[in-house]
Amino acid sequence: MFTFKSFTIHQDRCAMKVGTDGVLLGAWAQGGSRILDIGTGTGIIAMMMAQRFPDADITAIDIDAEACKQAAENVRESIFKGRIIVKEEALQSYCRNHLEQQHPLYDSIVSNPPFFVNSLRNPDARRTAARHTDSLSFAELFRSVSRLLSDDGVFSAIIPTDNEKEFTCEGYLSGLYPARICQIKTTPGKQPKRSLIAFVRHRPLQTIITCENMLTATGEKSEWYKELTNDFYLDKD
Repeated sequence: MFTFKSFTIHQDRCAMKVGTDGVLLGAWAQGGSRILDIGTGTGIIAMMMAQRFPDADITAIDIDAEACKQAAENVRESIFKGRIIVKEEALQSYCRNHLEQQHPLYDSIVSNPPFFVNSLRNPDARRTAARHTDSLSFAELFRSVSRLLSDDGVFSAIIPTDNEKEFTCEGYLSGLYPARICQIKTTPGKQPKRSLIAFVRHRPLQTIITCENMLTATGEKSEWYKELTNDFYLDKD
């Protein structure tokens, strides 16, 4: 299990474990009163958003049955149990059902989406489903997000920086534009490995692009990363 300041994540039945990508997105993404977490896995991002935005109601969806069971258990054992609903459902069908039932749109959508397109498959089928775009392509993701996002809502995601151009292009095709991009380096001097991107419906005058380091040259947490995650990570003795 992985213990944070305000909640604990059990992850023995999840194909994708707690990782830096999820922590970065959960600490960076813009919130709202109605939040949708696509591909929730352990539930970590949904719970981080619940901590950051105490007035928000959150729906967390995933296609993996075991992940959903564990995420629901993690939520039930937390102080956020009244505000997070976990559903086992593919985004495509969830979007269709949500709109047919005329539920309100979301003012914040977050996702740590599958991003491997043509890479070697992992022998673990559940891990492959979580990491590869076979079950949810970028185009399908953006089509659904565009339909579920409110007029002034924000869609926040984290992807490998190598996929940034392809990802933002799919956003444009669905009428969503990058308002903020934060490229993440492991240490100074390295190339960015991850990009945090916030999309909006109305094209901004300019996209705010920043670049941050997670670690210093000596391997310590950077001031940016410490400040970003201070409310979550337990302090070391």
